[in-house]
Amino acid sequence: MYNLKSCIADSWPYCLRRCSYCSFNKYIAREDNSHIMTQCFQRETETLLQLSQVSSITSVFFGGGTPSLAHPSTVAAILEAVSKHVNLFDKAEITLEVNPTPVGMSKLKDFCHAGVNRVSIGVQSLQDDDLIFLGRDHSCHQALQTIEEARRLCPGRVSIDVMFGRPRQSIESWENELSELLKVCDDHVSLYQLTLERGTQLFKQVQRGEVAVPGDDVTAEMYQCARRTLHQHGFLQYEVSNFARHNAVSHHNMSYWKGRQYIGVGPGAHGRFVPLGEGGVVREARIQTLEPDVWIREVQQRGHGTRRRIQLHHLDVLEEVLVMGMRTTEGINHKHWELFSPQLGLHEVFGKSNDVQELLQSGQLILDDRSLRCSWDGLAVLDSILPALLVELETKILQRRQRNHSSDGQTEQASSPR
Repeated sequence: MYNLKSCIADSWPYCLRRCSYCSFNKYIAREDNSHIMTQCFQRETETLLQLSQVSSITSVFFGGGTPSLAHPSTVAAILEAVSKHVNLFDKAEITLEVNPTPVGMSKLKDFCHAGVNRVSIGVQSLQDDDLIFLGRDHSCHQALQTIEEARRLCPGRVSIDVMFGRPRQSIESWENELSELLKVCDDHVSLYQLTLERGTQLFKQVQRGEVAVPGDDVTAEMYQCARRTLHQHGFLQYEVSNFARHNAVSHHNMSYWKGRQYIGVGPGAHGRFVPLGEGGVVREARIQTLEPDVWIREVQQRGHGTRRRIQLHHLDVLEEVLVMGMRTTEGINHKHWELFSPQLGLHEVFGKSNDVQELLQSGQLILDDRSLRCSWDGLAVLDSILPALLVELETKILQRRQRNHSSDGQTEQASSPR
């Protein structure tokens, strides 16, 4: 089911400020502890690689937080730690999330010298008023400058993150913003709908009636507008939120959507891999300690800051494969599904369900000799499709277990002495 390849997701926990909408694991650094953080990232990387069965790394993604606040030497040290213990592919995709501030832009060249070969820029908006309201610490002009510099350093390997459904945003203003974006962007765009997360400043403002966000019908039209516009400019949608042209897909994110192993390093990082000594087949989820100070102490004491290990049962793994795979436009092909479920194929699980049949007949879902996937219209309403698929998957797995237990009991009874 799992080969010896994996990717690594590094989570840098620090930001200069807290954006009003963000609920990520993030902290404002009280002091410069870059030397200690570098040592701990190196050590946890080495420890988790040794605890896994991984022998090759295909991609490394530096996210956060704001990883562009880290020193380029930290990135170089982490990549060196990877190369010391496993094979880091020559063409491995090394992505850095960048905040498009003057500081972030000024360090891009050094980050590329350290090994970064792909940049993901958190533009979020090209409207200065919106950037200020959301608590971003860059301007539209600075974002455009950062995009230009990143494209010069990593041509064809620059991604832009942009957010829709923002307060006061209209469909017309969104269309204009997309037009401006397409004048400057490279070959990859990620679109994210602004979500109201409990505990954030924006959530409280909306709850108190101080701020209004566009309704569901408006955000749905914004999404469709963006899909159409990007398609007209040569971008192919390959996942719910991601669009690429000239085959500039994110190979790291594809690893997630394909259900492959990944190792999470840093405060609050998540991972999925098969550890040594588990028979080579039991996959587990690992969650690292959230607080940087506590994480540092744990890494210094025992080599890693894993707070929680969860053994994933067969159904858990299949649910992840289903949920992640259905996010892609290609969906889940039969051969890939059989890697995780050799006993029950896609047709056996989903082909006879009344609820799934309704989705197939509506044209939102497709199940053929190629794969199980959403149609163009279905992908836009994936959240309403997944519950029916998950219920059917759980039902079929439980039914198979019951049949197996029943046949095991009959075999035991038939073979027992009278």
